[in-house]
Amino acid sequence: MSWLWAIIVGLVLGLIAKAILPGKQQIPLWLTVVFGIIGSVLGNWAATGMGVNDTRGIDWIRHVLQLIGAVVVVGVGDRVWVALRGNKSKA
Repeated sequence: MSWLWAIIVGLVLGLIAKAILPGKQQIPLWLTVVFGIIGSVLGNWAATGMGVNDTRGIDWIRHVLQLIGAVVVVGVGDRVWVALRGNKSKA
């Protein structure tokens, strides 16, 4: 069940990250999910390092850090994707 949850969270965070980033991203949906999962893991890692990964109630700081991680990973990943594949945007 944890893998299913990671995919759902990755999809949601990846889509939110794509909505936050300016312009149109070129990465496909499957890569958005992967980058969202990676960003979520990085956010959890940062929250653990800061000591805010497990608090009473809703872990807002952890969730914000996960979103920041997803935005960074989606942004960088999109640039790498375009550099490797070329700018093949559909007109």
